[in-house]
Amino acid sequence: MRKLSLLLVLALFLTPDAFGWGQVGHRAVGYIAQQRLNPEAQERLSELLDGESLAQASTWMDEIRSDDAYDYTSTWHWVTIPDGMRYAETDKNPDGDALGKTREIIGALQADTLSVEREREYVRFLVHLVADLHQPLHVGTGEDRGGNEVTVVWFDEPSDLHRVWDSGMIDQKQLSFTELARFSTETIDDAQLEDWADASPEAWARESMDLREQVYDLPQDHEIGYEYTYENFGTLKQRLAQAGVRLADVLNDIYG
Repeated sequence: MRKLSLLLVLALFLTPDAFGWGQVGHRAVGYIAQQRLNPEAQERLSELLDGESLAQASTWMDEIRSDDAYDYTSTWHWVTIPDGMRYAETDKNPDGDALGKTREIIGALQADTLSVEREREYVRFLVHLVADLHQPLHVGTGEDRGGNEVTVVWFDEPSDLHRVWDSGMIDQKQLSFTELARFSTETIDDAQLEDWADASPEAWARESMDLREQVYDLPQDHEIGYEYTYENFGTLKQRLAQAGVRLADVLNDIYG
C-alpha cells in the first residue's frame, strides 16, 4: 500500500500538467467570449452545442483525458518554441501541438464541411486551445516541460511553476469564474480591443514567449506567494481577457 501511495504521488508530480488554466480560468475565458458573441453566432453555437455555454464547453478537452478514444489529443495542449526561434523554424510534434491544431481547427470550421458531431468537437477543442495558447507556460522552451520541472514552494506547500500559473494564483484569489472574467475585462479599452483583434495564433504564442523572463523571475529559494502573485496576477488577467476576446472574434468570424 505504501508503494502504491508513493507511485501516486510521483505520478502527480512527474506527469505533464496539461490542464491549461484549470477549470476556473478556462471557464472565465469561455464566459468572456460568450458575452462578446454577436446574435447570429450566439444562436448557431447554442444550437450546435445543445444549449451548452462556452464556459461549460471550455473544460471538455480536459475531461476527455480519461477517454482512451481521445488519446490522440494528449499533445495538443501545449507547443514547444525554444528561445530565439519562430514556430515555423521548430521541429513539429508529429502528434500535433496547440498552435498547429488551433490553426487547423479554425481552417476546418471556416471550410464548413464537417459533420455536426465533428464540428461540435472542433468548437470544444477551439474554446480550450485558444485559452491554452495564452497561458505563458503552455508555450514551452522544451527544457523544463513548460515549468513542470521548476519546483517551487507555493505558500509553504510544494508545487511547480506550471501549476502556479495554471491554477495556483487563481485559486489563491478564491474567485468564481464569472468574477474572474469580470475582473479581467473591466479595464479593457477600445484601443486594446482593436490591437488584440489583429493578432494571429502565432502572435498569441509569441506573446506568451515574451512573458518568459517575467514568469521565471523567481527568488533564489523558489519560495513564492503573495509577492509573486502581486507581480503577476495582472498579467494573468490580461492573458485571460485576450484569450476570451480573441476566441469571440474567431467564432464571430466563423458563425456570425
